Amino acid sequence: MEIVLFEPEIPPNTGNVARLCAVTGTRLHLIEPLGFKLEDRYLKRAGLDYWPHVQMDVWKGFGAFLADSARTRPQARLVATSSKKGGLALHRFAFRQDDILVFGPETRGLPDRVFEAARHRVRIPMLK
Repeated sequence: MEIVLFEPEIPPNTGNVARLCAVTGTRLHLIEPLGFKLEDRYLKRAGLDYWPHVQMDVWKGFGAFLADSARTRPQARLVATSSKKGGLALHRFAFRQDDILVFGPETRGLPDRVFEAARHRVRIPMLK
């Protein structure tokens, strides 16, 4: 499984996801533009001392990421996540080992073009 953060905005959130990826051996992809610099102290603090263990790629745009994944991981499923745009509830989705989970920017979520590129959608229910 791999995780994609599409245009992440908040450094500590990205650092926390990076730490999760480090301890689970999950590759992390960051899609530019980023809302911060990779040298950001809040990003580094949230990732703690796990940064050397993070397998991370930074992409100039979503198109570059898609082209690479189609070439290097053609069997992988792109799974778009949302709390508002529908999809199968997280606990009902049958995840596979080669899934690529895509999470959107914290303040606006994934744009329609990303949902159109993903054949699978997962809804993460949120309490009201």
